Amino acid sequence: MLSPKIEEAFNKQINAEFYSSYLYLSMAAYFEWRSLPGMAHWMRLQVDEENAHGTKFYDFIHERNGRVKLAAIDAPEVEWDSPLAAFEAALAHEQKVTGLINDLVNLAMAEKDHAAANFLQWFVDEQVEEEANAAEVVVMLKLAGEKGTALFMIDRQLGQRGS
Repeated sequence: MLSPKIEEAFNKQINAEFYSSYLYLSMAAYFEWRSLPGMAHWMRLQVDEENAHGTKFYDFIHERNGRVKLAAIDAPEVEWDSPLAAFEAALAHEQKVTGLINDLVNLAMAEKDHAAANFLQWFVDEQVEEEANAAEVVVMLKLAGEKGTALFMIDRQLGQRGS
């Protein structure tokens, strides 16, 4: 059974994960509007991942006889100055989520909830990957600048990302 503190914190994390999904869907819409379908595709895959993350927390709470309490999801940003700015925002967001996950690990350890701590290790590893993926795109976009040909090539590469 979950402690009230863990249950509350995991419910907040569900909201954070679905906010992430909503943010990436907003970024996908921005890229579609900018006629960058590869970048939109990359973000749509992020949407699916974040939905899966939220569902993992949802399922874990139920498995531990807790109660899921969904809350309103804040509206995400809808405008970025450039593709680079959007991916920098995505990287900053992933760094924020990493902090949230680390806080949950610390809480699970303080509550001596070994099952929760074990569950969270997957997310610790996942955040390393999430940050690295976003950082890689940021580096490519910084190298390319706003040059049409380079941006087109990066867009095509990102469009080949598998799930």
